[in-house]
Amino acid sequence: MTQPNFLVIMSDEHQARAMGCAGHPFVQTPHLDALAARGTRFTDAYTPSPICVPARAAFAAGRQVNKTRLWDNAMPYTGEPRGWGHALQDTGIPVESIGKLHYRFAEDPAGFDVEHIPMQVVDGVGMVWASIRREEERVEPPTRMLGEYIGPGHSKYTDYDAKVTARTAEWFAERAASGDRRPWCLYVGLVAPHFPLVVPQEYFDLYPLDALPEVKLHPSTGYRRHPWVERQNANMDTEAKFHDPEERLKAMAAYYGLCTWLDHNIGEILKALNAAGFGDNTTIVYTSDHGDNVGARGLWGKSNLYQESVSVPMIMAGPGVPVGTCDTPVSLLDVAASIPAHFGAGFESDGRPLAQIAAEPADPNRAILSEYHAAGAVSGAFMLRKGRFKLNWYVGFPPELFDLQADPEEMNDLASDPAHAADLAMMEAELRKLVDPEAADSQAFADQAAMIARYGGREKALKLGAPAATPPPE
Repeated sequence: MTQPNFLVIMSDEHQARAMGCAGHPFVQTPHLDALAARGTRFTDAYTPSPICVPARAAFAAGRQVNKTRLWDNAMPYTGEPRGWGHALQDTGIPVESIGKLHYRFAEDPAGFDVEHIPMQVVDGVGMVWASIRREEERVEPPTRMLGEYIGPGHSKYTDYDAKVTARTAEWFAERAASGDRRPWCLYVGLVAPHFPLVVPQEYFDLYPLDALPEVKLHPSTGYRRHPWVERQNANMDTEAKFHDPEERLKAMAAYYGLCTWLDHNIGEILKALNAAGFGDNTTIVYTSDHGDNVGARGLWGKSNLYQESVSVPMIMAGPGVPVGTCDTPVSLLDVAASIPAHFGAGFESDGRPLAQIAAEPADPNRAILSEYHAAGAVSGAFMLRKGRFKLNWYVGFPPELFDLQADPEEMNDLASDPAHAADLAMMEAELRKLVDPEAADSQAFADQAAMIARYGGREKALKLGAPAATPPPE
């Protein structure tokens, strides 16, 4: 075997900064830190949509959400548009998955030869209630988003991650013993640090409640959320549902504990990769489908365009991968482009191979798009990252403009500052080169309304799919 294998590990809801190698002051991720130390960490990576199903569909197809038209958590990937997995199958490269996909059905031709213990959307339909987004029509979810219990312990998600990790180790051993010398591609989907915010005691104890810092821009300090964000958050308002201040701190400790639990499982996977003899001949990419706000601005979960939610970790390591950091903005669509390119397979996508990007001088002016049309959103929201600026564009609402070079924490919105009127106009023009926000917004609402109609109308649709987080397979 001369051509390296390709291993993709994707977590769920991992905030980009919640790693030691990303400079976090206290989150412990020794295995990810070691992976970054022998490869390239992309410092400015983004999701195509800050919610699970659209992000994963865009990743599968290598296309922007406004092109896949899989807008929300009730529109899972079915194998159309054809994606990077199909490109590998067309070339004869073995390609399999283990763990969370969040596609429709295991029977769909989604681009894998075999899907091991796949986690898909509930009943193939997902969160239909969240597709009803108009403010006067939408419904509040029936359960608390973060879970009814928060704190130390075990959940179906932590048990599932343990099974995914064990199955991956078995897969490496089976592959090594098979005698098949062809290079392979394996996708591994872990769930942590996605809620419910329950984590084994030893990981929870790493983050004492009295040592956790205050979050930034909390509304209790006088901060006023953007009106689009305020309306989106009002659909579930997690911050208002904590039983007491201590439970809120437990939520933070459990989230950070889940980051370290995730890191532990990645360490086990990489140890098994080495034990099977594949360690020196495998390119590895680690990333996540989106981030999590973890209390910043009084927000939890994802579903907005701030860095905590829309930025993702991204690390690549393996034969020939340069050691260091890459400051060119990238996205999950670039991971999608990287996999076929690695094997010399033809594939058209909206991304570029990470290996090419990492080998070139940094290009901070590369434009990256993300968009949101899902739960709670009263209109479409679009993010453009380019140069030092980041534009959050809300259809029907004022925009936000941040200078991430001077203000990486997004504390100061420049959109209404006359001194930055030209910057705002430039960023809007760049956004419109990639997408027509109003047209995409109208298309999303039309597609969601058509789906509800196919299910027999609003009342019937509300009885379908998942009320909250997707359960893992039994």
